[in-house]
Amino acid sequence: MPELNELLGISANKVAHVIVHSRETSAKSVAWDEDADPDAASEYADGEVILEDRPDDATRQVLREFLETLDGDEQAALIALAWVGRGTYASTELDEAVSAARAEHGANASAYLFGLPLLPDYLEDALEQFGVAASAGEEVILLPAGI
Repeated sequence: MPELNELLGISANKVAHVIVHSRETSAKSVAWDEDADPDAASEYADGEVILEDRPDDATRQVLREFLETLDGDEQAALIALAWVGRGTYASTELDEAVSAARAEHGANASAYLFGLPLLPDYLEDALEQFGVAASAGEEVILLPAGI
């Protein structure tokens, strides 16, 4: 049986790293408006809160830089795993998914990955299909087959 890294085309620890940082990137904070009426804070109680999305956010930059440091094979493997996780490909079609990822996103793989809004969920689902779970602390835990 091939090693897990050989099967996936990328180390499960790197996938876990992407999962963790993708989750951090999707966490947003409440936007601050210095000119806002201080009594208007009670308006936020009804759930209508404006969340800040800053492209220069350090967590976004860390994720973007990490994705760009991966080689082309690893980037293609991440895209393929995301596609397996969202159901575009079955886990048995991973090689086909990797080939399609290279053909469709070879030149812009990190940008494509960075733009997938459910990337951490897709990657977790894919890893689980291969018997691997990523914990919150970037550790990778091998699960028994069939779980």
